[in-house]
Amino acid sequence: MAMRKIGLIGGMSCEATAVYYRRINDLVRQRLGGLHQAELLLYSVDFQKIVDMQKSGHWDEAGRYLAGIGRSLENAGADCMLICAVTMHLVAPPVEAAITVPFIHVIDETAKRLRAAGCTRPFLLATRYTMEHGYYHERMKQHGIDVMVPDADGRPRVHNIIFEELCNGKVLDSSRDAFISLIEKAKSEGADSVIFGCTEICLILEADGLPLPGFDSTAIHSEAAVAFALHE
Repeated sequence: MAMRKIGLIGGMSCEATAVYYRRINDLVRQRLGGLHQAELLLYSVDFQKIVDMQKSGHWDEAGRYLAGIGRSLENAGADCMLICAVTMHLVAPPVEAAITVPFIHVIDETAKRLRAAGCTRPFLLATRYTMEHGYYHERMKQHGIDVMVPDADGRPRVHNIIFEELCNGKVLDSSRDAFISLIEKAKSEGADSVIFGCTEICLILEADGLPLPGFDSTAIHSEAAVAFALHE
């Protein structure tokens, strides 16, 4: 059976998209052996354009932009579609509406993993948009999962680490310590797990060895894409 082609809307940031590319190809090679690699199509955007839309609140414009990219990837032969950024799933609906191939949704895939592990009260580390907008929480509630986020002081700290450091390829021990302190606090307040709710967080934290069980969105999303591509 022929491998399906994976369509990736990436570049948000290039640091995380590089992890998607490597992880997807590693997984295909592990499954099939030899020199097998994924058949995929990648459209990497100029991230500054997206950041400007985010800061100005022009989410409709961002949705139209990514929807056009989704259509172009499908026209080029993609058999499924992923947005390689959790925050930009805020505009997933117009992207899904613009394509006819399956859209692999990072929140749904993460929720499946949480439910399988018996976790229903995760702590979310993500951009300010993801933590405060509500789209992530609402989608998780559809799966019976109640998401916790950092407090008013913690949310800006997490957001700034993501945009000012991780998106620029900077990984600082002090920021790792800050994340771990937030996770420890969340555990004391009843969290049963932690979600890497931004695709760059895997650059600074590993899912194993944290105060709470970790769920890496980038890894989970990549694995779902490979399962689809290989008809699993």
